[in-house]
Amino acid sequence: MKKRLFALMLSGVLTMSFLSGCADEDWDEEYEDYEEEYEEGYEEENGEGEQDKQNNSGQNASGSAVRGIQMSVGGSTGELTITRAESSAEPVMGDEGVWTIFVYLCGTDLESFNGMGTADFEEMMNSKQSDNVRFVVQTGGTAEWFTDEVDSESIQRFVVTSGNMELVDETNEAGMGNPGTLGEFLEWGTTNYASEHMGLILWNHGGGSITGVCFDEKDNADSLSLAELDEALYEGYSASGRKFDFIGFDACLMGTVETANILATYADYMYGSEETEPGSGWDYAEIGSYLADNPSADGAELGKVVCDSFLAACAAQNDDDLTTLSVIDLSKMDDFLVSFNTFAKEMYEAGEDDSNRAQIVRGIEAADNFGGNNKTEGYTNMVDMGGIIEAGDGYADSAQAARQALDSVVLYSVTGSTHEGASGLAMYYPLSIEGSNELGIFGQVCISPYYLSFIDRQNQSGAGTLPEDGYDDSGIYGDDGDWTYGETDDDGYWDYMDDYEQTGESQYITFEVEPALDENGTYMFQLDEDGYNNTASVSALIYAVTEDEESMIELGETIDVNADWDTGVFEDYFDGSWLSLPDGQTLAIYIADSTDDYVVYTSPISLNGNETNLRFKQYYADGKVEIEGAWEGIDESGAAARDVVKLQDGDVIVPIYYAYSMEGDDEFAYEGEEFTVSGKLEITYGPLASSDYLYAFCIDDIYGDYLITEYVMFNVDDNGDTFFYVDEEE
Repeated sequence: MKKRLFALMLSGVLTMSFLSGCADEDWDEEYEDYEEEYEEGYEEENGEGEQDKQNNSGQNASGSAVRGIQMSVGGSTGELTITRAESSAEPVMGDEGVWTIFVYLCGTDLESFNGMGTADFEEMMNSKQSDNVRFVVQTGGTAEWFTDEVDSESIQRFVVTSGNMELVDETNEAGMGNPGTLGEFLEWGTTNYASEHMGLILWNHGGGSITGVCFDEKDNADSLSLAELDEALYEGYSASGRKFDFIGFDACLMGTVETANILATYADYMYGSEETEPGSGWDYAEIGSYLADNPSADGAELGKVVCDSFLAACAAQNDDDLTTLSVIDLSKMDDFLVSFNTFAKEMYEAGEDDSNRAQIVRGIEAADNFGGNNKTEGYTNMVDMGGIIEAGDGYADSAQAARQALDSVVLYSVTGSTHEGASGLAMYYPLSIEGSNELGIFGQVCISPYYLSFIDRQNQSGAGTLPEDGYDDSGIYGDDGDWTYGETDDDGYWDYMDDYEQTGESQYITFEVEPALDENGTYMFQLDEDGYNNTASVSALIYAVTEDEESMIELGETIDVNADWDTGVFEDYFDGSWLSLPDGQTLAIYIADSTDDYVVYTSPISLNGNETNLRFKQYYADGKVEIEGAWEGIDESGAAARDVVKLQDGDVIVPIYYAYSMEGDDEFAYEGEEFTVSGKLEITYGPLASSDYLYAFCIDDIYGDYLITEYVMFNVDDNGDTFFYVDEEE
């Protein structure tokens, strides 16, 4: 077979450079480098062997995962029992008719780069004046403040009330990602500023159930894992003897069931977002003013105001499409956990059948997810809980009961247009595992052994370590056959993931008809039964070839595939149209999300010299493109960027493309020419430039690996029509 490679020049001169932090494999290496650097720095400061941070163990200093809750499932019965800690201390009552909101303000780059913490101080002071409302704020975790009132070299505590901001306490600098720092603040705060109503807000970046919240800019981006959050709250609860009216996260991605389970011991309500938050965050002026007028409001009533004012503030900045925020009734959490465990048991048992398992996994991977979860933006692996339950509906009789229990626990929620169907709580599911410790951390906060086993079975199979006698649950269940929340039988149980890597050559994708051009010149394939039962999704990749014919440039992915899931037949449905900047430079595009009306793409770019991602929607009906802005995605510490940066006149965009050598597995990046934004940026949708291109199917298996089929060449002619070349015999 003769393979003809035609040169293609993208508009402008293309230069080559290494691209860091984008490919899944590169992320793993950076994560490990970060861990090593963090361990060395911590040991130098605190002594070898003292580190217990979430990046390495996910455990608190005592060595156990959590202290505030005990959950167990009997291996013989499958029934879940739950016991929550109760404080023996006399409850502190404090001032009647007063609301005290404690704010743990870890400023990080949100403050040092943009002054967002300072802005929220101003909002607190601008709320309606009342002696019945006070914000008690602890500051730290940032290199520099935008206000002279706050010192970045120490931990400071302020009381904001009736338009005044007063420094009331100051201590030595400490890591805001250390549970002891939060625990001391809570004990100090509830001792000195107890009141009839008390709430707690954790302010910073969030990363979801695995990496947690409050990433300290001055302490190697150390954060509070869920286990560490539990440790701090346990200390505060032991001292105060009472729950908070609410605990909320003015941070991304913390609206998860794993988080809510931890908080149910310590608060009546949780406020949290499934999705990333716009940089402006919550409206503290509105929160303070509402409480000034309604000092007797409870956590549920205040939660609705927090949600509505947050959505309104986002809409005022044209930043509300991705918005989510929910009020979770934590008093109903245990009922939901019991219901979900029953559902997860049935889903796990149904998954023993290969066909059922494949259908369930396809449903989960198609569900709404949050925080990017693609090649260019990184992965949070946070998936909508309602979508997970829906994926198991039809395979688990208890699915509807679990969904009803979920709807009951989500008291109130708001969403923007992108997540209109979101249930209000997210849950971890490994769409793509980022770092060898991820499953170990999740194993300590997972709410059901059956869900954990469902995930474990997927990953053991994908890692190629499936025992001959069946799936190895020994690390999930103890020697007596029971499961205990927060514990595994063996600290090294998840070690099988250490050597796991995506290959691009999944052995689980097998064919009845191998990928090839059919008699009509259509590129197609048909899965065999095993391949069908191991396939999660199918998309296509488009490539250009450099002028020297030594590298191919990835233009991205398209969902223009004609998929017949009844027969396992998949065919090219690509018409040759693509997205470009106004100067004609083709963009590399990757799917971030999709709805019934549009698809959300992300495109790697340099914006004013900084690598980021351009986000935009394309509507199916007319091809119209609507630009959301630039978002940096998930960084190497697992923190999600909050700000979607709006484009402005004078901004300089340089397209970035993944590139691969024609011989070998080397990965590079190509950069296009500079394009300067002037007026409203219009991304055009039309035929690719007349030339030859490469096309391949990308078939994701249900175990986290994928298969890229053999590349075939197609042509876009001067009229914009496309056709594949027929293979020529040598």
